[in-house]
This record gives sequence, C-alpha cells and structure tokens, in this order.
Amino acid sequence: MGRRNINSKKFWQQLKLILPDSRIFTDTLYTLAKGTDAGFYRLIPEMVLRVESEKEMVRVLELCSFFEIPVTFKSGGTSLSGQTITNSVLIDTGDGFSDFKISPDGQYARFQSGISGGLANARLTSYGRKLGPSPASINSARIGGIVSNNASGASYGIRYNSYNTVESMRIVLADGTVLDTGDSESRRSFEKTHSGMLSQLKDLSKSARSNEGVRKKIQHKFELKNTCGYGVNSLIDFEDPIDVLQHLMIGSEGTLGFISEVSFKTVREYGLKATSMVFFKNIKSACEAILPLRGCSVSAAELMDRNALRSVENKSGMPPVLKTLDEEVVALLIETSAEEEDLLYTRMKEIEEALNFFDTVYPVEFTTDKDEYNKLWKVRKGLFTSAAASRPKGTACIIEDLAFRAEVLGDALVDLKKLIEEFGYVGYVIWGHLLDGNIHFVMMPDFNKRSGVETYCKFMEALVKMVVHKYDGSLKAEHGTGRNMAPFVREEWGEEIYDLMKKIKDVIDPRGILNPGVIINDDPEIHLKNLKPLPVAHDLIDNCIECGFCEINCPSRGITLTPRQRIVAYREMHRLSLEGNDKDRLSELKKRYNYDGDATCATDGLCELACPVDINTGKLIKDLRLDGNSSTGNKVASWIANHMSSVTLSGRFVLGVVGGAHRVLGTKVMSGVSSFLFKVSGHRIPLWNPNMPHGGPSYSVYESNGQGSGKDTVVYFPTCINRTMGKSADYGKEMAVVEKTRQLLEKAGFNVVFPEGLKNLCCGMAFDSKGFKEQGLRKAKELDQALLKASQSGKYPVYCDMSPCLLRMKETLSSELDLYEPVEFILKYFPDRLHFKKLNKKIAIHTTCSSTKMGLENKLLQLAQMCAEGVIVPDEVGCCGWAGDRGFTHPELNASALKPLKRQLPDDVESGYSTSRTCEIGLSLHSGISYKSIVYLVDEATEKYNTGSF
Repeated sequence: MGRRNINSKKFWQQLKLILPDSRIFTDTLYTLAKGTDAGFYRLIPEMVLRVESEKEMVRVLELCSFFEIPVTFKSGGTSLSGQTITNSVLIDTGDGFSDFKISPDGQYARFQSGISGGLANARLTSYGRKLGPSPASINSARIGGIVSNNASGASYGIRYNSYNTVESMRIVLADGTVLDTGDSESRRSFEKTHSGMLSQLKDLSKSARSNEGVRKKIQHKFELKNTCGYGVNSLIDFEDPIDVLQHLMIGSEGTLGFISEVSFKTVREYGLKATSMVFFKNIKSACEAILPLRGCSVSAAELMDRNALRSVENKSGMPPVLKTLDEEVVALLIETSAEEEDLLYTRMKEIEEALNFFDTVYPVEFTTDKDEYNKLWKVRKGLFTSAAASRPKGTACIIEDLAFRAEVLGDALVDLKKLIEEFGYVGYVIWGHLLDGNIHFVMMPDFNKRSGVETYCKFMEALVKMVVHKYDGSLKAEHGTGRNMAPFVREEWGEEIYDLMKKIKDVIDPRGILNPGVIINDDPEIHLKNLKPLPVAHDLIDNCIECGFCEINCPSRGITLTPRQRIVAYREMHRLSLEGNDKDRLSELKKRYNYDGDATCATDGLCELACPVDINTGKLIKDLRLDGNSSTGNKVASWIANHMSSVTLSGRFVLGVVGGAHRVLGTKVMSGVSSFLFKVSGHRIPLWNPNMPHGGPSYSVYESNGQGSGKDTVVYFPTCINRTMGKSADYGKEMAVVEKTRQLLEKAGFNVVFPEGLKNLCCGMAFDSKGFKEQGLRKAKELDQALLKASQSGKYPVYCDMSPCLLRMKETLSSELDLYEPVEFILKYFPDRLHFKKLNKKIAIHTTCSSTKMGLENKLLQLAQMCAEGVIVPDEVGCCGWAGDRGFTHPELNASALKPLKRQLPDDVESGYSTSRTCEIGLSLHSGISYKSIVYLVDEATEKYNTGSF
C-alpha cells in the first residue's frame, strides 16, 4: 500500500508544495544513512523527509493520511527496540522544533520536541531544576523521543518519569489535527471535531475501570517500570478522554501521533551530592538492600555484577579495589543529595545505618569529593562502553531491559545469569537501577549465522517465560516495545488488555498509517526479521554499535551526514564491495559519499568524546583520504612540506593583495567577484568573506632577544597559520596575533625566543587532515627537533599560539617538551606577573574542538572571567566547522555548524575570544561581532604587577 502510493504523481506534486527538494531524500545514501537508529534492526525507508516546523508536520501528515502512506517519526535515533525505522516514509525532525519557555520559578518548562534532554536540563540549571526523566542517552535523545518512550533513568524511577511529570502537550494526530492539551480553547475545539474519538476513548476507559480483574492487573503491572505495550494505566488514572489521550501518547512510540511540544513539571536539582560504592558478597544480598534503601533519601542505587566490574577494572582511574574482588561480589553505587551540608550528612548517616544490618565486603563509606565522585560514577558509566568494545567483531550488541519486584529480584537475577549462560552467551554484563528493580544486561549474539538467530529466538522464548510467568515482571521497563517485544505484548498482558491496546490503536489511528508494526504486530517472528548487518569493515569502526551518541557533537549534522551515518554508509559500501552483487548501488553510494561523507567531515574528533566505545570517525575519513590521494597529490604535498617558507610567504602576499582589493572595491563588489570565482573554479578558489585576514607580519617579528639562558625564557612557536594570516578588517588598529602574543609575553617579563628555521616549521596537522600522513609526520619530526634544541630539551616551556596545533604537538612530539597553548600558559604563569582587572563589558568565548579534547573548557571560562564582568558561552555551539581550510572551500559546513550562534548572543556582547585564528574567522562571520585570540582580552585586562619566576 505505502510503496504504491509514494510513487503517485499527485502525492509528489503536493509534497513539493510543502517541502523544498533539499529536504526530501530518496537516494540510496540518505535513505540508508538517515534510516538507521540505535537498535539492532534495519529497514531502509522509501523516502526521508526533513520536517522543521509543526505547520509542515500538519501538512505532511494530512497528505500521507489522504494517500494512506505509512509514516514513522525519528529525531535523535537513540531508540533501541526498532521503533524508529521503516520501509515507507521516515519523518526526521532533526534540529527543528527547538523553542522553549520556562516559568519564572523554573517549576514548569515547555520544550518543543526537537530539543535534546541534555540541552533542556542546561536551560533549567540556573533555576536549580531539571527534567524528571534522565535516560543514559539524555544528551542525544530529544524531548519527543524521551516522552514517546516514557523514559525514566537511574534517578527517581516511576515517580518522576515522563508519565508522571508531563503537564500538557501539543499533539499532531494522523489526520493533521493539532491538539494543545494545555489550552482550553484547543480542547473545546477538539471535543467538537473529534467527538467520536473521545467517546470511544471514554468507553474504553469505563470498560477498563469497571472490569475488576483488568483494573487490578493494570494497577499491579504499573507498580513496576513498564513500557511494554501502551500505557493503559491512563485508562484508569483519568476520566477526561483528552487527559487519557495525552497520557496514552506517552510511551506510544510514534504509533498514535506526533508530539510537537511538551510542558513538564520539573524536578529540583540539589547542589550537594555524596556517593558510596558498597560491595556485597553476592547478588542476592545486594538485592535484599532494596527495601531498607527505599526508606532512605537515596537518589540512585546502581547495581553492577562482577562481570560488569571486571570489564572496567583495568581502565585508568578505576579504584584499585576492583581487581581484588571475589567472583560473586557485586557493587551498589549509592548516591544521596541535599541542598544543605548538614542535611546531606544526615542522609549519609541514615543510609549507613540502614546498611549496618548487611555483611558488606568493606565498611560503607561516603565521599563528597568531586574527583572521587566522578571516579566512582566513571565505573558505572564505563560498563556499556567496555562490554560493547570487547565484543567479537561483527556481532550485535543487544541491551535488554527488564523489571522485577523487590521481593523476587535476587532470585530472578540468579535465574537470569543461569539462562544467559545456558544459551552460551559469554562476556555479558548485568547492571541496573536497583531501587526500581530495573535490570539491564548486554549480550553479543552473532546474527551473521543462522544458528545465532535460532539461538536468540530460543533465548527470547525462555526469557519471556521466566520474566512473565515465573516472576510477573516487565519485559520492557524503559527502552520501549518497538519490534523487539511486539510479539510478546499479548503474553505479558493477556488477551483482554491486549485487546484494549489494539482498540486504542484503531481509535486514535484509524487508518493505521503511524509506525505500523511497532507495539502491535501479529507476526510472532517480527523480532527475528530485518536484523541489522554489522560487517567487519575497518579496525577504527568495527566496535561501533550505531547508538548515535556522537551526532550531537557533529558540525555537519545539519547539512550532510553524522559520524554514525558515515559509518553506516561505509559498512554498506564495504559489504557491497565484498559481495560484488550490486555494483550500481555501490557506485551510487561511493559517488555521494565523496562529498557527503568525506568532503564535509571536519575530522575534528569531537565525536569520540561522546562515543561510548571511543570511536573517532574523523580518523576513518583521514584514512580514506590517504587511500584516495593520487601520486601527483603526494608529490605536491611533499613539495609544500619541503618549501614551507615559500608557501607561507606566498600566502602572506596573496592575502595582502586580497586585503588591498577589498579596500579598493568594497565589501559588496568583493563578495560578488569572489562568489563568481568560487563557483566557476569548482570551489578550488577559496570563497572570500569580510573577515578574511590580510597577510601576516614580516619575519622581523620573530627575531629573538636572546638564546634562552634564564629562568624567564619561553620558546614561542608561532604556527604557520598565524605566520601567514595577519589581522582582518574587523581588528581595527590592533596588531596581528603573533605581534600581540610577543608583546604580551614580554609585558609579563618573559625572554621570548623562537626556534631555529621557524620559516619552514609546521606541526603537520594540515597535511594529516588531508590524508598526507607521511608528510605530516615528517613536519612534526622537524618541529620536534627544533623545539628540543630551543627549549634545551624541555628546560624552558614552549608556547604555541593555536590550540589545534598544540593538541597535534602533544600527540606527536617528544614527551620531554613542556607544551602549552595560550589558556593554560597564561593561567599558570601570568597571575604572579601581571595584575588582572575585570573589564566592565560583556564578552563571548568559544572553546575549540582541540581545547575541548584537552579538557580546557573550564579553564578558558576561568580566564575569561578574570578579564571581564560578563562572559557568555553559547551552549548550542560546539565545533565551528571551519576545519582548517574547509571554511574557505566548503563554507556551508561552517555556516551550518554556527547557525545557532548569533541568536544565542545577547545584544550587549561586545566581542568574542577563542584560541584558533581560523575558527575566529567563521565565528566573526556568523556572529556579527569580532572574535580574536584570547591574548587580546588578556592584554587589555592586565597591567604590570611584578616579575615572578617559574
């Protein structure tokens, strides 16, 4: 039905009146890449639509409803049970739906569905509030998905899950009708237009409440976390059918309507926290602690079995005690919190006394030290990482999600371990939210073999029997039903309640176009079909589980592909290359991948910071560039590497000429000429912009005062970028960054020396990023030797004026060198030498990708706050997307990455600061203010104070 109608000429004509061609995807690459989610199933949509407003959503749903075309909604794509995939139309909300409003006291907050949970919490931080639901994927999962899955998380469990904290919502139904449950006029209008639907919901509600057996079973089942099937508790919890409808939407996984906005009752976020890692002799004794802990003020109690602890015990920063534990020992990570210190210690004491009755391996000890707190939580957060990373290549990584009552949890977990081992799954890990009886476990089946699928089938049958019939538990506690548990919903709930669920679907989505096959599915083997292939393709990415956590950090996510999508496409190309049975599909993928996968990848590596298995997709792209470099390209790269002095001199000359042309022609004419040349050259001639620098200063700047013979000596390595690029028009009368840096260092009393042969020195990053690894390593080696000589083998510190280059130097140069970028150097050495005075102005700062990877975000903020009264950090801006020279050759990448910047800057922000000259070009271009190196701010905010020493 769906495929036939998608090809209708009338459908296409109407669709193109709603969305531009740029947001309608039917090609091989985008339907594959954008059709992927975090689950272990694969369906490739016929079409992907990028919808960016409620108005567009209404019109698209009206159209699809008329043509009876099935649709599925997807935003963050972090769902695990197959609920955001389809072979029909996939509606991707992307970064749209991003408005929000918070009440003056922060107790209520309204967010559109496209905002991530992490960003929503960031908006609530200043109010001392947060969202109730806190899934592990909160930084990537969007509000719409969090509510559609009735997410909860480690803290608060059922009490503050989506079901119990949603105040109202805006819903778009399958026919395009919008209902705002928080607006009385909208409710009255809906009661008139959809009286039939509401009457049927009212009848279902009466039926559930009047049937004692049904009512008691629903109440009993929802005493536990439960996301298996629809939230039929809404039928007995509410009488008004609109309230019933609103709460049925929660956990409905996009099968009943689209959630456009949600208004939450927020939860208080206490500022003080204490944590303890408590070890029990076995899993049953740990489970027995549930009831005593429930009587205490515990915000989290995370269970970790011995396999879980073993998986992280050899990682850096882990408590040494983990290696000494007996085979049966398990741990509970317990957290309590309070607003006042006295109350926090009272709560700690309360928990310690409750656990005195248990024979723990070690005495219970709490810590309030932030470093220790982070170390303990690192154990918990590293479990999934370690399990996924250690799985055999090519195997799936399945995270199951169950819930049991406190009184049977210990026995259930013993049986669960036996069951997993009985079916031959090794390397599994069990952990969970103990207070809720919510247990997760990871196992790694091999779906590449038929026997692997058959074993999984039998395991699931045995698991369902154990959970449902032996322990009366929940088959899904917080990860949603999807396709994974759809065949077993009837078994958990029984015929009567399952029939209610089917009627709910029929009443609210009478044409059955919303996410068909999810939650309600008559195919008893749907959980075994359309399993996602995870072929062994490349050492750098074989551990990827396609969770999508990386996407939030990617600067190209708004224009082409994300790291996850690049990996998905690469795996498919590799598979097709090996099998050789679909050359046309392979050819199309490769053709599109050149731009969408390769050219628009910034290779900044921020994806690695969010990835649970530490994958840097940028390294994969660099490897592909290396493989794709021609012999001619290598010869050119080698010539440039051997003639850096000539290249930088030429660059200075060209930039000087361009700057002169700008002064003569003016911005408007210059922009027109540049755009023309950029287009006719096929993007080979860089695109000029008003913030493009003029040529760098003359080499007289690099003359040293001496050879470094005193304690106040610093070796200054001006990067090739800053040697080539000088100031731009927005700098006014300011000098170039190299001159400013030397002036500032001397102002602080330093004897500044430069390495010999500076004109030819380069860290090699420009070569490496384009896949010329050999040339990059050669330049790094040359720089290493020069800096070792200048610093007398590390006797004197080395200052580099750009953080991206400094990170590269730290990764490739000798450990003897004492290397610094501007922020760390200034914070370490300047306070004793210069007097800092806060300037009465508001500024913005930008942490570069390299500074983020070096953990310098807070240090940059600290330094900025030493210099200015007001400091703004735009929290929706990560990597700027300039990526070396990509801002000149692919300006769309920079523009997309910095799209949120200008609206996040208050009108009274005067200037911006960072630590990378190229990044500052794009930041200035897209913000409307001038961004410069942080040294300009420090120079303005300091005066001579005294002369310190190392």
